[in-house]
Parts: sequence; C-alpha cells; structure tokens
Amino acid sequence: MVARLCDRNPATSPDALIDEMVPPSTFDEVSFDSYIPDPNEPSQAQAVAKARDFVARASKVRTGKRGFFSRKAAPAQGVGLYLDGGFGVGKTHLLASIYHSMPEPKSFATFVEVTHVVGALGFINAVERLSQHNVLCIDEFELDDPGDTMLVSRLLTELAGHGVSIVATSNTLPGQLGEGRFAAQDFLREIRKLSGVFETIRVDGPDYRHRDLPPAPEPSSEADLVELAGASPNATLDDFDELCAHLSTLHPSKYKDLIDGVDLVCIKGVHPALDQSVALRLVVLADRLYDANVPVMVSGSKLDEIFTDEMLAGGYRKKYLRATSRLLALSRFAANAA
Repeated sequence: MVARLCDRNPATSPDALIDEMVPPSTFDEVSFDSYIPDPNEPSQAQAVAKARDFVARASKVRTGKRGFFSRKAAPAQGVGLYLDGGFGVGKTHLLASIYHSMPEPKSFATFVEVTHVVGALGFINAVERLSQHNVLCIDEFELDDPGDTMLVSRLLTELAGHGVSIVATSNTLPGQLGEGRFAAQDFLREIRKLSGVFETIRVDGPDYRHRDLPPAPEPSSEADLVELAGASPNATLDDFDELCAHLSTLHPSKYKDLIDGVDLVCIKGVHPALDQSVALRLVVLADRLYDANVPVMVSGSKLDEIFTDEMLAGGYRKKYLRATSRLLALSRFAANAA
C-alpha cells in the first residue's frame, strides 16, 4: 500500500528549529564562483560583488578590540543587505553563498521559518540563541500582517544591536513590503524602520526556471498516477482535498518533517483552491517541497491552475506566483524522470 502524507503527524522539537536553520540541500555546494551572471543583466554581476563585500564587512563585525575599562567593547552594529528581484534570478543562490562564506555560528531560514522559530521558542529565547550568530540569512522576506511585521522588525533590531549581520532576499523592496495588503499606521511605521536596516541591491533577469522551457506538464490520469506511486520507492499518494484538510491540522513548521524521506509526491484530484487559507498552506508546502527537491506528479488540474485569477490579483500575488514557479519546476523534474 502506498504511503500517504495524510497519515503523517510529525512532532518537531523547538530546539531542533534552530539547528535546522541551514540552506536547503539543493544549495549545499553553491558559491559565488558557481553563480553565472547573465551578461545581458549587469545587475547580477553587481549583486555578486555586493554580496562578497557584505561577507567581508560582516566577518569583521565581531572582531572589535577590547576596551581599556571593560572586559570587552560593546558589540558593533551588524550590517545588512537586501537582495530584491523577480523569481528565479538566483537570489537564493547568492544568499546561500553568503551563508557558506561566513564563519560559524550562523543561520539560514525563510521568513516564515523565522516567525515559526520565534513562536516556538518565545521572543526572548530566540533573541538569546540567534544573537550568538554571526549572520542571519532570511530568504523570501514577506510580511503578511502587521503582527509579523512588528515581530520581525523588533527581532532584527535586537539582533543587529547584538552584532548579528542580516541579509535578506525578497521580490519586493523594503519600502513596499505589505503594499496592497494592509495600511495600518503601525504597520507602515514598522515598514519604514525595516527599510533603514538594509542596503538594497536589485537583481534583474528572467526566471531561470522558465527559460526556454515548455508550459506546465499535462496532468497524469488518475490510474497512471496510482500506478506510478505504487512503483516508486518512498512515494506518497494523497487526494488533494484530503491533503489540504490535513495541512490545516499541522503547524506550518511541521511541513518540513512531513515530507522527510519522501522521494516523490503524487496528488490526485488537483483543482483550483477556492479558499485563501488553503492556498497559503499550499504555498508553504510548495516551498518545503522545493527546498527538499521532491518531484511532484498530479492528476486533475495543472499545477499552474491551483491559484485562481482572483487570488493572483490580490495582495498575495507574488507569493502565489513563486509557489507556482516552484511547483512547475518540480513537476517538470518528475515528468522527465518518469
């Protein structure tokens, strides 16, 4: 019998969340040298140079001299870098390269994972643990509500004051974070505060995941999907609606462990998600699948039809487009391997 994600209920230790703050395995071997800038996009070469400079500056933050009248001089302020650009231009590659170039201790996580760590450990404990690190690398910096904005703003302010350098990637400039979602004055004030933390570098270019690639693969028939799942080691097979219902019972911090050890995810009966909360959970799952490089095969609708036109016209547009881009990459991977 084929395993189901719906039958998994992983338990994640809060302490393990800090230890797991590392780049996805697909970025284990990346470096600045392996990033090949597009000659038609000069901003990419400039971004590499700025990233190297960030490493040089951030590596010196904690090497201050001792003061005459104190055991140790007050920690220097951490430095910040913000890599902004479209989908698939290599921002995560550069972020992971920065991580690999920095001395231990260090941490790497998506914005959502950072909020999960703070929620699991508590703010004070999270600051205490992360303030020992030389750098915090935050991928996919996104602010979906004022609460998250103020939480992260306070966290970054505290960490930078302890000498932690911060580098982030996003598809939106700091001053535009939250644009089209919320307009509360507290939210806007926190946005402006965050804008001052980072030096912003733009990375332009087309999505490499879509360059010269065919459109989304046609879904399999349900019979073929069931047969494929049964013949594939470490595969899972779930009904789309049942999987969506199961995701609602798990904290998103558990999605990473949900797919641990899975080599192929098969989902039957895929159709457009009509509920925003369901769609946002699917975004988190797509991110974790992409991080783990787990191929995806489906029956029903195409993977680029999950998020409706109404959703794509709303405040979470960029989040849904990123998820679609990643799911298509994983579905092509599965189709080529089949």
